[in-house]
Amino acid sequence: MPQQKNGKVNRGKDADDEQSFRNQLRMMQRAFIASPVRNVITWLAIGIAALILATAFGQILLNRWYKAFYDTLERRDLSAFLLQLIVFAEIAGGLLILNVVQTWLNQWVRIKLREGLTLDLINEWMKPARAFRLANAGAIGINPDQRVHEDARHLADMTAGLSVGLFQSGVLLVSFVGVLWSLSAGFIFHIAGYDINIPGYMVWAAFLYAGTAATLSWFVGRPLVKLNGEHYAREAVLRFSLMRVNEHIEAVSLSAGEANEKRRLQRDLSSVLEISHSLMLALTRLTWVTSGYGWVTVIAPIVIAAPVYFAGDLSFGGLMMAVGAFNQVHVSLRWFVDNIDTIADWRATLLRVAAFRSAVLMTDARHETDKRIDFAKSDGHRLTIDRLEIAVPSGCIKVAEPHVEINPGDRVLVTGDPDVEKAPFFRSVAGLWPWGQGRISLPEGDDIAFVPRTPYFPPGTLEEVLIYPRSPESFRKADLAAVLSKVGLGKLSGRLDQDMRTKLKLNELELRLLAIARLGLHKPRWIIIDEALDTLDSDAHHSVLTFLEQELGNAAIINIGRTEPGNRFFTRELQLQSDPAGKSLRLLRPKSLRTRDPQIGS
Repeated sequence: MPQQKNGKVNRGKDADDEQSFRNQLRMMQRAFIASPVRNVITWLAIGIAALILATAFGQILLNRWYKAFYDTLERRDLSAFLLQLIVFAEIAGGLLILNVVQTWLNQWVRIKLREGLTLDLINEWMKPARAFRLANAGAIGINPDQRVHEDARHLADMTAGLSVGLFQSGVLLVSFVGVLWSLSAGFIFHIAGYDINIPGYMVWAAFLYAGTAATLSWFVGRPLVKLNGEHYAREAVLRFSLMRVNEHIEAVSLSAGEANEKRRLQRDLSSVLEISHSLMLALTRLTWVTSGYGWVTVIAPIVIAAPVYFAGDLSFGGLMMAVGAFNQVHVSLRWFVDNIDTIADWRATLLRVAAFRSAVLMTDARHETDKRIDFAKSDGHRLTIDRLEIAVPSGCIKVAEPHVEINPGDRVLVTGDPDVEKAPFFRSVAGLWPWGQGRISLPEGDDIAFVPRTPYFPPGTLEEVLIYPRSPESFRKADLAAVLSKVGLGKLSGRLDQDMRTKLKLNELELRLLAIARLGLHKPRWIIIDEALDTLDSDAHHSVLTFLEQELGNAAIINIGRTEPGNRFFTRELQLQSDPAGKSLRLLRPKSLRTRDPQIGS
C-alpha cells in the first residue's frame, strides 16, 4: 500500500528503484552501442541464437522419440527397441555437438562482454583529470579498481548467462507449447458419466504451476537485490581497510598500533559477516520455495496426466511423451524461479557498475549551479592568479592577495596556517581541481612540471623512469648519469638498465632525489612543488635547493610548504587563508544511488 505523509501519497521506493533500474539499463546500452567489440558480440549472439534454435529442434525430436521408445518397452519388441537405441544415439550425438559448440560460444561472448565493458570503464575513468576528481568525489570514488575489475567481470558473466538462458527458455517454451497442446487434445476426463474435454489442458496446468512458483519466489527472493548490493559495499570497505593497513604497515608497527588496527579490521569483518548472515537467511527462505517446487515437479506431470492414462485414453509411451513435453514447458516457465538469486545479484552488480560509470561521467559536469575557477592562457610568459577561492569539502580556501603575478625565474613560497589545506591550491594550479571561483592564467607554450608530495614512477628501468614521459632517444645516457651524480645518486649511474622496482629498491629519500634529478634532466621553465621539499632533512634540503639554483636557475619555482626561517632561496611568499564566507564542495551523489542506502556507494 502507498504510504501517506502530510496528506500526500508517497509511492515508496519501488517506483524510484524501477526508474533507476531503467536509467542504468539505458546507460549501459549506450555504452554497448559505442563499444569497439559491439560487432563481434552481435555476431556471437546470432551464432548462439542459431544453435539454441537447432537444439530446440533436436529436443522436439527427442521428445517424439520417447513415445516410440516406451511403446516398444510396453510391447516387449526387442528389435524395435534396439532400433530406437540407434535413433537415440543419433539424436543425442547431434545435441552433444550443439551443446559443446554453444558452451564454447557462451564463454567467448562472456570474454568479449567483459572486454567491452572494462575497456569502456577504463576509457571513461582515464580521461584527463577524471580519475583524480572522482577520487575526491566522496564514497563513490572509493575502490574504483573493484568496479573496473571484479564488478565488471561479474556483471559480464551474469549478463551472458542470464541472457542466453532466458532466450533458450523462450525458444523451448514456444517449441513445446505446441507439442503439449497437441498432446492435450486427446485428454478426456470421464466424471460421473460425463466426458469433459479441456483444450490444452496440460499447457494451462504448466502455466498455472510455474506461475504460482514464480510469484511466490519473487516475493520471497526480492530482498536479495538490496542485500547483495549491501554485501558488495561492505566487502569493499573490508578490502580497503586491509589494503590501507598493508600500505602503512611500517608506520603502524612503529607506533605499536596493531591492536587498534585489529579492532578496526574486526569491526569491518563483523559488518561483512552480519550482512552475510542476512543473505544466508534470505537464500534459505528462497530455497524452501525453489527446492520444494523442484521436488513436486518430479511427480506433478504424471499426476496431472494420470486421470487420462488410467481411463485408458493414453498409452504408456504417450504418457511419457506428455510428461517430457510438460517438463520442457515447465523448465522454460520456471527459468525465473531457478534464477531469482542470480537476477538479484545481477541487479545489485549492475547498480554498482552503472553508478560508477555515472559518477565518472558526472565529474566533468558536476555542480552546474556552482561557480567554477576560470582557467586561461596568460598574455605573456607569466603566471597570474586573480581573486582565487577554492571550494573543498571542509570549507573554502583563498589566496590572500587578490592579484598575483609570477614571472620566469621567480622563487615563490606558498604557505598558510597549520589548519589551512594547501594541497587544493597545488591541484587547482595544475587544473585538476576546478571547483571554486577566480582565474588562473598559465603561461602558454612553456613547459610546466608539477611535483606532488609523493613522486610517481612508472614501471620500468631506471632509464625509462628518468626520461618519462619522453621517448628513449630524447636524452643521452651520459646526460642521465651526470644528473644522477649532481643530486647525490651517482652510485646508480651504472645501473640505468635495471628495473627500478625489483632490482634497485630505492629508499624514500632516494626516490625523492630521483624526482628532482628528473627535473634537472627535462629542464622545465616552470616548477610547482607540493610540500615535497618539506619531507627532506636539512642536508638533503640544502643540496636540492643548490641543485635547483645551478641547473634550473632560469625556471620559476613555486613551492607549497611551510615557512623556512633564514631562507634565502625563495624571494617571495604567498599566504593561503580559510574563507568562512566561501562555499564548500558538495560530494558527488549519482542519481542511481539516491534511493539506496548510502553504504552501497562505498
